[in-house]
Amino acid sequence: MNELAVGTRVSHPVYGEGIIARSHLTIYEIFFERGGKSEMSKYNPDLEVVETPETEPRTGLSLEELEEVITFVMDKYQGITHTVKMAEKWKDGTLEMKPGNPDLQSKEIPIDGFFHKIVMLRDRLRVLEQNINSHPKLDDEDRIHLQQYITRAYGSLTTFNVLFADKKDYFKGQGK
Repeated sequence: MNELAVGTRVSHPVYGEGIIARSHLTIYEIFFERGGKSEMSKYNPDLEVVETPETEPRTGLSLEELEEVITFVMDKYQGITHTVKMAEKWKDGTLEMKPGNPDLQSKEIPIDGFFHKIVMLRDRLRVLEQNINSHPKLDDEDRIHLQQYITRAYGSLTTFNVLFADKKDYFKGQGK
């Protein structure tokens, strides 16, 4: 793959579409729609170019201003989240699902992938919560009604708190 310019839109099978924010000697810093900021090797075969930037930006913004705007928007809609760490005891582990019928085959999946899906689910619930709270056509009663469902969803997911390294990342339901 040739050297890609800052501002190039790329696609990745796991993280979706993203924009190259910085280019270093051997890696790109990319902001993805799923997964936030990620550093990837310039030789990563999974990266596909979606769109290359024009030589002159249409907005007239400097690179620093553009980064600031992108960061603001992604923070606002929680596209950038802090790094959530999995508890050490689960690193490189697998999740085994055994069917009740002994004639059927069990399935094993890497726990890292499962953990990533749990974190993404939590992030999407947060975005939904934010969209409900800022929706112009919902009144306070509707917001509270919908918020209760989200809180219950968080509560249903507390079982997965055992996977998280830090308690600050735990799911929290209504509480007692």
